Amino acid sequence: MRNDFNPYAQQQQQPQQPRDAFPSLWGDDKDLTKATSACLIRVFMRMFAALLVTAGVSFGLYQLPDLQIVLLTNPILFFGIIIAQFGLVMFISARLMKTSPAVSNLLFFLYAILTGVTLSVIFILYVPGIIFQAFVITALTFTGMAIYGAITQRDLTGIGSIAIMGLIGIIIASIANFFFQSNTMTNIINYIGVLIFVALTAFHTQRIKNMLAEAHANSQEEAIAQISVYGALALYLSFINLFLRILSILGRRR
Repeated sequence: MRNDFNPYAQQQQQPQQPRDAFPSLWGDDKDLTKATSACLIRVFMRMFAALLVTAGVSFGLYQLPDLQIVLLTNPILFFGIIIAQFGLVMFISARLMKTSPAVSNLLFFLYAILTGVTLSVIFILYVPGIIFQAFVITALTFTGMAIYGAITQRDLTGIGSIAIMGLIGIIIASIANFFFQSNTMTNIINYIGVLIFVALTAFHTQRIKNMLAEAHANSQEEAIAQISVYGALALYLSFINLFLRILSILGRRR
């Protein structure tokens, strides 16, 4: 039985010239730097909270075998949840600046709950030690790349664009491999996937800063609130995908 479902993806945009373009929102560089720090703190706190929700739901379902049996023996229900996840990501991404931060935040945590439901199967497929090992490796790798994205002066837009094209490629390859069931192809997809989500982690962290610098909003607080939801969702997706790829590579199954 395979665990190669990978229902996520994101987008990118062009950064550059923060303060001069929006003097009414950001008075000076010090003002923007302070807002960026506040936004990143909210992003990582919200992302961490969402990961806790996902982990709690996953482990909770694992402790309720009757519910897991219903989930695993009902493919319509299982794939319906995955489709709902896709829909939520698309809606939040498309309506980010038009929906209130409170609603976007609610939808984000609903997404985290649904992800917890679909990820509950990993406790059936993999031994606990490997799950923990994959989580630790993912956390360390993610943290390093997020710090790099936050502090680097290099423009990561090009890297992000390549990573997104690569993501589309591995999604197509994963769909094809669903029919061919090639272990070699699975390994290639997983290793490439790790590189892609490592790159996307740094890219999205930098993009949060650029989006804030170029924000159109009624107030600084509104800009921070809206962008922190986007940032938390984007980095949450990178973390979950990176974790799944590393878990599949380590792959000591029950």
